[in-house]
Amino acid sequence: MAFETVTGYCWPQSAVAGERVALHLSSAGGRPVAVEVARVGSERVVVHEEVDVPVGDHPTPTDAPAHGCRWPIALDVAIDPSWRSGYHEVLLSIDVDGKRRESRAFFIVRPPAERTSSTILLALGTNTWHAYNDFGGRNLYTGATQSSMLRPMAPGYLWKPDGAGQRVTSLHPPDHQSASHVGYLRMNHLSPWGGSAGWPNWELPFVRWAEGEGYDIDVVTNADLEEHPELLGPDSPYRLYLSVGHDEYWSGPMRDTVEGFIARGGNAAFLSGNTAFWQVRLEDATNDGTTSDGGAGPAATMVGYKGFFKQDPVFGTDRQAELTTIWSDHLLDRPENHMTGVSFTRGGYHRIGKRVTRGAGGYTLHRPEHWIFDGTGLDYGDVLGAEVTIVGYECDGCDFTYRDGLPYPTGTDGTPGNFEILGTAPAAHFTRTTASRPPAPTEPSEIEFIASRLFDDRDPASVERIAHGHAVLGSYVSSGGGTVITSGCTDWVWGLAERDRHVEQITRNILDRLM
Repeated sequence: MAFETVTGYCWPQSAVAGERVALHLSSAGGRPVAVEVARVGSERVVVHEEVDVPVGDHPTPTDAPAHGCRWPIALDVAIDPSWRSGYHEVLLSIDVDGKRRESRAFFIVRPPAERTSSTILLALGTNTWHAYNDFGGRNLYTGATQSSMLRPMAPGYLWKPDGAGQRVTSLHPPDHQSASHVGYLRMNHLSPWGGSAGWPNWELPFVRWAEGEGYDIDVVTNADLEEHPELLGPDSPYRLYLSVGHDEYWSGPMRDTVEGFIARGGNAAFLSGNTAFWQVRLEDATNDGTTSDGGAGPAATMVGYKGFFKQDPVFGTDRQAELTTIWSDHLLDRPENHMTGVSFTRGGYHRIGKRVTRGAGGYTLHRPEHWIFDGTGLDYGDVLGAEVTIVGYECDGCDFTYRDGLPYPTGTDGTPGNFEILGTAPAAHFTRTTASRPPAPTEPSEIEFIASRLFDDRDPASVERIAHGHAVLGSYVSSGGGTVITSGCTDWVWGLAERDRHVEQITRNILDRLM
């Protein structure tokens, strides 16, 4: 940053009662650090404080994005049995010439091993946070193929000030005077990628609303679904799995855990978009079963080759099922539609960049008789959530056709045959001329890349097949009896944050019926 401050990261990133979380810190000039740990939900509750913690001034290694900062432990914190499961903010502060400088780290308190009172499990999109995190330099969007979890989160991923332009979604048509998102990020000295991932963008407003409504929700990280599959195993106490906001990066074991849960009759609500678009692998930082800090522990590096998937060591091997390309790639043949019912490949963007810039920002309803609309008074053709722009940023859809005026999935993209399309809104992928960050002349545009992975061809005819996408709000029931709901968009939660009465009632219907 432009001024002297304190920064740090926690390891492990999730823990249960009786375990300890280490804080790896660096303080400008070696100044002592005040540490405040607080559980953040409907309220912010301080659970632990330390003052004058001795901390050294440590440089950020040039290879930190891939291999971590490797800073020493400044403090470790024991997880008290009284602490509730949830997101825990670690507020770090120092005094610089009479001015308070602060930053944040985080860890998650997992639910206890014994049965919990909650029947709802929310997995935070932490893999996506790490994919976008550009602390120390590159991220998976600027050429990196590894993202270390052993480094701080860049400014904007764990805390943001309120203000116009906070949402990446445009809330007004382009000819309307309004604060820009890019201007907001620059003014507040936040990462240029800070609008696309992180705790304050989606999960924080959801947890605030849900706990404020009296719902008891346990919280884990994405990685916990891989490292602790028993959370949703045959003896799981949970009836409902939740994904909220932008949940883009999934490992194979994560999908195994969630899909197994649904197949056994568990319910899932994907109040998220761009969900499970990319496959990633979680690996040990040193590839020898230890973390880069030298101790045995959970995987500390996320691997994602993305557009460079042919450079992935598993490409063309007997491990190609782990290839870090999009889940809908014909090389994997495991489209995310199998799990969520929808895919970003058949969706795109709404109210961002030059894509659907004057879109309604809400869903046109097709089947208002479905139980999720009970008590709303909504009818066929009504538009849901436009006043607060709940359709925005990244959207997921499915291939569908019309019969007697109603949309039905074709199933050609992997969407279950009994998937009910409840609402839609137009969405479109970035082309060479409409992208917010245009590709280099030698690179394919986003829509060309997606077409090449779906159809093994990016000729104009293949591109045209996915040029007219939709955000799709829908539902299906698995063969095991589990109900799956998808919002088909990242921004559903903003209907809760802005207290849209229809979005609130629908969300209550989902939670009350499926929990």
